[in-house]
Amino acid sequence: MTELPWIFTRIDLRAMVDILSVALIFYWLLWVIQGTRAAQLVRGLAIFVVAVVGAAHLLQLQALNWLLSQALPALIVAIPVVFQPELRRALERLGHTGAWLRTPLSGHEPQTEETIEEITRAVVQLARLRYGALIVIERETGLQDYADRGIPLDATLTQQLLVNIFFPNSPLHDGAVIIRGNRILAAGCVLPLSENLTDLQLGTRHRAGVGITEESDAIAIIVSEETGQISLAVNGRLYRNLDAERLRRALRALLHVDQSGRRRLPAVLSRTEPIEVTTKETGSGSTREDARASASRLG
Repeated sequence: MTELPWIFTRIDLRAMVDILSVALIFYWLLWVIQGTRAAQLVRGLAIFVVAVVGAAHLLQLQALNWLLSQALPALIVAIPVVFQPELRRALERLGHTGAWLRTPLSGHEPQTEETIEEITRAVVQLARLRYGALIVIERETGLQDYADRGIPLDATLTQQLLVNIFFPNSPLHDGAVIIRGNRILAAGCVLPLSENLTDLQLGTRHRAGVGITEESDAIAIIVSEETGQISLAVNGRLYRNLDAERLRRALRALLHVDQSGRRRLPAVLSRTEPIEVTTKETGSGSTREDARASASRLG
């Protein structure tokens, strides 16, 4: 505590500008990765680095300290490569007026009971009308990367709006809708296709719905255009033939955190046998392709 007055006496205008510059850089980096999967990666990397560095200094592990000092330059070089999509997206957003004023720390409100009811009613109506649909609900993992590939809406979520989006003649029906909080973030979004579904009768929408849940903790609701069947994908597993009540109960359980802070698999799904999902061996040249959910092959 006796050193604090000495520190303050050493702070001049140049030091204040220096500190402010560093703070702005960290602020910009947080802004770059907000709403993307990179946020979880950075969080995990930061925890790992702090834990390893702390243990190395606390236990005076000389070899580990040397390894960390040698790996730091390589880590600095790797960061632009790992986060290249996020950096490019951030530079694009800098060109929009006022984009730099957005705060990276602002989250979204959790889904309300009214929002869950609007989604359920919309899905039931879509199933009755045999309109194919793919609705993705964001949870902890940001889906901004996928939303940027679609048409931004940022609209209040209502049953009628969801039904209108997936109307067969609508220009937005040929893709996924992404929901963040109580609003529709974007429509017509491109999602990664799962390579692990063995049922050949399942079309692009089902593969895209499972694919997004394999790469994030999102929830995907799929309505088959051919059968009107309602399916729900979570954690890379597909649960089919849900009715309105089972869908409503599943969403309530998946979108609300219990007292322990853990998201639970709802009992209504745990009693349902999911469709078989197996991991396929692929060659080195195989890649996960992105595609729009088209009307030509809908389960």
